[in-house]
Formats: sequence, C-alpha cells, structure tokens
Amino acid sequence: MGCFTFVKVMMILFNLLIFLSGGVLLGVGIWVSVDGSSFVKVIGSVSSQAMQFVNIGYFCIAIGAVLVILGFLGCCGAQKESKSLLMLFFIIVLVIFIAEIAAAVVALVYSSFAESLLRAWVTPVLQNDYGKNKDVTGIWNTTMSELKCCGFTNYTDFTGSHYFNSHNHTFPEFCCNSTLFCDETAAANSHVQGCFRQLFDILKENANIVGGVAVGICVLELAAMAVSMYLYCKIDGKD
Repeated sequence: MGCFTFVKVMMILFNLLIFLSGGVLLGVGIWVSVDGSSFVKVIGSVSSQAMQFVNIGYFCIAIGAVLVILGFLGCCGAQKESKSLLMLFFIIVLVIFIAEIAAAVVALVYSSFAESLLRAWVTPVLQNDYGKNKDVTGIWNTTMSELKCCGFTNYTDFTGSHYFNSHNHTFPEFCCNSTLFCDETAAANSHVQGCFRQLFDILKENANIVGGVAVGICVLELAAMAVSMYLYCKIDGKD
C-alpha cells in the first residue's frame, strides 16, 4: 500500500467517524428540540433540570450539522479523489481554526472587551426575557443555582427588567443570601458575584484542562488540514 493510499484510507475513516458523530449529535439535538418531554423520560432520574436546558438542542443541531458537512466533504473528497471537495473541506476547517484562535486571543488578551461584548448581548435577554420566556428563565435559574451567582455582572442586571417589575421590585432569589425577600438592599448586602466572573474564575482554576482540550482540538484541525492538502496536491501524481 502506497503512502497516498494509506493517507486516503485514514482520511476516509477519520471523516466517517466525524460524519457519524455529527449525525448522532444532530439527531439528539432535533429530538431534544422537538420532543423534550420524551427525552426527559429516557434519561430518567438525572432529568430534574433537563427541560431547563432544552435550548441545548439547538446548539447540538448547529454543531452536528457542521460535523456532518465536514465529515461528508472529507470522506467523499478522499474517496472520489475530488480536489474541489478536499479544498472546500480545507477552507471550512481553516475558517473554524481561525475563528477559534481569534476568540481565544480576544478572551485572553482583551477579556474586558470580551466581557463588554457578552454583556451587550446578555443584558437585554435578562431585561426582557427572564421571567417571561420559559426556556431562558430555566437556563438562567440553573446557571445561577449551580454557580451560586446572580445575573451577568451582578443583581443590577435585573433592575427595571420584566422580572423586577412583575415581582414587586424584587430580584431572583439567587441574588440574595436570604430568599425571604430579595429587594435591592438585601441584594446589595449579599454581594453575590455575577455569573461571568464566577465562570471566568472556574476557567482560571481549570486552565490546564481547558488549555489541553483547546490545544488538542487545534492539533486535530491542523492535522486534518495537512492531510486534506496532501491529498489535494498528490491526486494528479498519486502512487
């Protein structure tokens, strides 16, 4: 077996695995989004908060669709020895790789800028949808409960919000150490940290794990680009 044939077979197998994984993820995402109650019944005793994360289905659909497309392009490109499919595969992986590097740079070097961007997106959601939209409320309740945090920055994110106005000018119970009556005074005295800062602290505590996973993903992406470009260049003069 020549080098070209070996690399071709490995490319096909690798991308077949990506395609199947994406298909499974896509199927689960569709299932959760369309029939969340059925999904909860299947996962059983660990499902107490599952419905609060029903929007995770849309995330699974997006990631699954990307994986299916990548797996299809890589597998078919290698199998049919199609330079156009291999090039398209290379370009998509390269775009994802560049986007990940850019996001990492912004998060690490311009953390305050990243925080302001996220705040501009999250704050309107807390103001307008929390307490009104069931999915948004469920996701934030679980987040604040698990991380022991309040809002994005702190309790002031809820000031003047739909929840604040419809609950007698009080804040969610997670914003106070005492849940009896979480008004502005109680929330200010509780000093509950915002969820962004709490999450940022957790990421810093687990920086080695997060960094290792990120490096591993980048290495796989670089390997995929190198293999696809090798096949692209060797198709006309393969062994």
